Amino acid sequence: MSYENAIRSMGQKARRAARIMATAGSEARRRALEEAAEALGRAGDRIAQANAEDLKQAEERGISGAKLERLRLSEKVVGEMVAGLREVALLPDPLGEIVRMWRRPNGLRVGRMRIPLGVIGIVYESRPNVTVDAAALCVKAGNSVILRGGSEAFRSNRCLAGILRESLEKAGLPPDAVQLVETTDREAVLEMLKLEDSIDVMIPRGGEELIRFVAENARMPVLKHYKGVCHVYVDESADLAMARGICFNSKVQRPGVCNAMETLLVHEKIAESFLPPMAEDYRKAGVELRGCPRTRALAPECGAAVEEDWAAEYLDLILAVRVVDSMEEAMEHIAAYGSDHTEAIVTDNFERAHRFLEQVQSSLVLVNASTRFNDGFQLGLGAEIGISTSRLHAFGPMGVEELTTTKFVALGDGQVRT
Repeated sequence: MSYENAIRSMGQKARRAARIMATAGSEARRRALEEAAEALGRAGDRIAQANAEDLKQAEERGISGAKLERLRLSEKVVGEMVAGLREVALLPDPLGEIVRMWRRPNGLRVGRMRIPLGVIGIVYESRPNVTVDAAALCVKAGNSVILRGGSEAFRSNRCLAGILRESLEKAGLPPDAVQLVETTDREAVLEMLKLEDSIDVMIPRGGEELIRFVAENARMPVLKHYKGVCHVYVDESADLAMARGICFNSKVQRPGVCNAMETLLVHEKIAESFLPPMAEDYRKAGVELRGCPRTRALAPECGAAVEEDWAAEYLDLILAVRVVDSMEEAMEHIAAYGSDHTEAIVTDNFERAHRFLEQVQSSLVLVNASTRFNDGFQLGLGAEIGISTSRLHAFGPMGVEELTTTKFVALGDGQVRT
């Protein structure tokens, strides 16, 4: 079946909606998001029914564990979506802001004004809460969005997108500012990737295979996030009780997400006192450890790590562990095997903490905190549309501001060029 005409029509509708959204007042966009929060809160049964059907089909297909959990819209997750909508609604309106202004020798005042990106295409897998988070940020930033979720969350995504469209209409905004591609056929994605005249930027969220597919086929710019190979380095000066809590949370709290720790690096001077009790914590939580020879000597139940483990994004209760001689060796390991996503150091030494922050070049670098904080909501962005590990034009969680660009404006009083 050909989806060319249907997808092209969606692109045209999105472009028309984007023109309206760009000039809609801040109050109208805020009201639409608050209406969506109220509607989501009232639609608990409707959402639960759609999600239950998706979960049942996923289980029949053999999906289990962390992947199934990512699909589940529990009351807590729905509550977080509602809270995220309200928080985004209350964020300062980025549009129209003059980022900077300067005066030329001829008196001309030149500045940069913040404007929407336009039409954003998002292709994503598994997590239906992305539907709400992404749409909320696009609406707040005056964009329109075309969403294409994964087959496993099709009913949940359709339900959520329907609620968002109803809320836009109630607020007097075009419902086509949020559109969902209502097919799971990959051909529809290929048609989206051809619409460089309608879609300004593509944002893929999911596994490395999906992201490479979008990047290789898109005719428009792509904000990429291939994978999250995240590290925690426990320094020789670390508070070991604090380190155990951070390392446990970074791996176990939600292992199937991109900001979960995948490799633990431990300084040799504290490895003997730190690794055995840490390994026991992991054993009780069902974590499979794969370590270097020095790790295995201290935690005999640990399996042997091979070269592929150091660059692996497990998205599961599996953890690679390596004992290092120094912080420099830890940073070299991160540079060699990391994915520029999230790295953390646990240390009581200010100078070493500062050096780690300065020299490690990932999208979020933390001191004495879990990698799980690399998340737009947790960092105060209200929500996020994804975490970019490419440096253009955004790096790290992409909130409202990252869904805008700037245009030049110039204010004169009769200047002509000579």
